[in-house]
Amino acid sequence: MNIFESVKMAVKTLTANKVRSSLTMLGIIIGNASVITMVGVGQGAQTYASEQFESLGPNVLFIIPGSDDARQSTLDLPRTLTLEDAQAIATQVPTVDAVAPQLQSQQVVTYQNRTSNTSIVGTTPDFVGVRDFEVEEGRFFTELDVQRSTRVATIGSDVADKMFGNSDPVGQQIRIKNISFQVIGVMERKGAFLGNNQDDVVLIPLTTMSSRITGNTSPYGTEVSFISVTAEDATVMDAAQFQIRNLLRLRHQITDEDDFTVRSQKDALEIVGNVTGALTLMLAAIAGISLFVGGIGIMNIMLVSVRERTQEIGLRKAIGASQQDILLQFMIEATIVAAIGGIIGTLVGVGGVMLIAATTPLQAGVSSSAVLLAVGVSGAIGLFFGVFPARQAAQLDPIVALRSA
Repeated sequence: MNIFESVKMAVKTLTANKVRSSLTMLGIIIGNASVITMVGVGQGAQTYASEQFESLGPNVLFIIPGSDDARQSTLDLPRTLTLEDAQAIATQVPTVDAVAPQLQSQQVVTYQNRTSNTSIVGTTPDFVGVRDFEVEEGRFFTELDVQRSTRVATIGSDVADKMFGNSDPVGQQIRIKNISFQVIGVMERKGAFLGNNQDDVVLIPLTTMSSRITGNTSPYGTEVSFISVTAEDATVMDAAQFQIRNLLRLRHQITDEDDFTVRSQKDALEIVGNVTGALTLMLAAIAGISLFVGGIGIMNIMLVSVRERTQEIGLRKAIGASQQDILLQFMIEATIVAAIGGIIGTLVGVGGVMLIAATTPLQAGVSSSAVLLAVGVSGAIGLFFGVFPARQAAQLDPIVALRSA
């Protein structure tokens, strides 16, 4: 039988049972849409994470207290980094351009009758350059402010909006732990970083933070939560990382495991990429189960079709149709169901990805590889699960088929 005749007959048979054919396609549609959407969301999450780390500033290294094992094995974060470590890095590591130690705490900030639970960051003037921040109004505090432990503060734009509304914050007094601070500047809007609002922050001199807000809790000097470092350029990132590690090991008199960790943006991005990649694969695998279920649905409906069309099969074989013709007929029907379901599922998946991109921060995109994979798999599923009912139909004895009809 001509292949085109087989396709024509398959289409006619499927359109004669529209409801059944549509329900058979549903599993394939859901599977394809789920795979494409989940892969798009995963890739969007990776892109979002990459953009977030790039927003931290160029050529940045992060030095955090404790080794990876130490941070995972205790709830009490290690206190092994100090302001003196940061100063040593700034003066003794030649590949470093600027250093910004940070000491962080969550505190209630008060202005007149308004209060806000806000992140307080003690740092140094190099923070602006290292973390790629800009001052929108007023000024940032100076090295002299750090040396004198001055009670001055530069606030984030969200803090300015919440506490002062339309009033000018510069020159006003806010209170942190019942201590007055003069607002000397407002930072430009920076946005969120991995869910952390960088505009809901009050920046004060690190020495003021240590002496008046948190207290000096480290036996080694002025404690810092972590240290941000800018390398001279991208080509010396590895060298800077190596030199910083050697200097801190020497300062901390380490002979065994480091009590700190030096990470680059690339390292952090690789970790996030591995996590989001694993989640994407997991979500795609879960979504792929519905493709498998859809294939079982195709096989089930095709088996029912074989039983219903026993007389037709017997008649066709009686007038000369070969087993190959019958096999081809049912295989084509299964493939058409899977292919159409795959195309519709792809359109639904693309629409879902576009909706997510329009309504969330994730820059979700349609992956051509995911589309090809989903459509290819759905077609293969149609062939695979159509084989058994097609073979069963092809092997029917025409005399038995006509008698049983």
